[in-house]
Amino acid sequence: MVDVGIIGATGMVGQNFIRLLDQHPDFEITTLLASEKSAGKRYEDATTWLLDSEMPESVKDIKVVESNPDKVDKNVEILFSSIPSDFAAKIDPDFAKEFVVASNASAMRMKPHIPLCIPEVNPETLDMIDDQQKAYDWDGFLVTNPNCSTIALTLTLKPLVDNFNINRIYVSTMQALSGAGYNGVPSMGILDNVIPYIGQEEEKMESESLYLLGDYENGVVKDAPFNLSASCHRVAVINGHTEAVFIELDKEEDIDDIKSKMANFQALPQELGLPSAPEYPVIVKDEVDRPQPRLDRDACNGMGVTVGRVRKDQAFPNSFKYVLVGHNTIRGAAGASILNAELINERIL
Repeated sequence: MVDVGIIGATGMVGQNFIRLLDQHPDFEITTLLASEKSAGKRYEDATTWLLDSEMPESVKDIKVVESNPDKVDKNVEILFSSIPSDFAAKIDPDFAKEFVVASNASAMRMKPHIPLCIPEVNPETLDMIDDQQKAYDWDGFLVTNPNCSTIALTLTLKPLVDNFNINRIYVSTMQALSGAGYNGVPSMGILDNVIPYIGQEEEKMESESLYLLGDYENGVVKDAPFNLSASCHRVAVINGHTEAVFIELDKEEDIDDIKSKMANFQALPQELGLPSAPEYPVIVKDEVDRPQPRLDRDACNGMGVTVGRVRKDQAFPNSFKYVLVGHNTIRGAAGASILNAELINERIL
C-alpha cells in the first residue's frame, strides 16, 4: 500500500477525496492536513461533514496536522491537494519540493513543465516530470488535473479528435452548485434563477481543452488546431454538470459512427486496469430525454461521462450536436486527481 495524505482535508473536495480513497486497493490515507485552527484535533472533531455518506471510520481518529511540508510523515508518497487556488499557488510548490502532489487546484495548471493531465486523453505529458524537477529543483513533483467542466467535455471530444477532423466547437454549460463550494452561491441568488457567469470558467474551458487535445513533443504542447468557444452558466442542481456541445467537422460524417467512436472509446487507464478507471469512460444513451444530472451523474461511480441526443445539426453543414453530463466533484475533481495518482503509481513510483 502507498501512504497518501490530503491537503485541505476538512473542505468539501477534501471530504470527497476521503470518501473515494476509503478502501482503495493501492492507497491508504495516513495524513490529513488543514488550517492551523484545525491542527491537533481529531479529524472527526475538526470537520463538519458535508457529504450524504457517512464519514469513514478509518479517518475519524487521525490527528489533523498543519499544511506544512515539515509536518508530513516522510513515509507519505503522494499528497492530494484540494485547497483553493490562491493558497495552492504557494502551498502546492512547497510540498512538491519533497512529495508527489496530485493537485485539483488551478493555480499551477498550464505552467511550464507542469503536466495538466487526463489519463485517457494526454498521459504522455507525465514525461514533463524530469524537466520539472530540474527546472524547479524539486525532489518531488506536481501533476494537475483540469477544471471540472473541461474534464467532462474533453473526455467526450478525445475519441472524436482521434477519428475526425474538427473545424470548430461551441459548448454551453449548465453547471452544478457544488462546483462553487459549499458556501459558494447564496440560496437566494440561485433559487428561481440561472446565473450566466462563472469567473474565469469560459477561459479555462477554452484554453485547457485545446491544450489537452493538442500534440505533445519534446516537452512542449502544441494546442489542438481548431477553435473552441464556451459559455458557462450556474444552475440550481447540486451535483453534475450538463453541457450542450456543437461541433463542425470538415465533412459530413455518419451519426452512428460518431456515437460508436464515443461509446467504444478506451485508453491507457483501461489498458492498465487502473482501479478508478471506468471500463468505458463515455456512455452513450439513445433515450430522447437523457442524460440528466439526477439520473446520470453517478455513472461508473461518478467517473463516467454520459452523452445523449447525438444528432445532426440541421442549421449548419457537416455539423452535429449532443448533450453530456459529468459528475463535477468526482470525475471533475477528486476522482480526476486520484486517477492521475493511480497512473503515476503504475508508471513512475
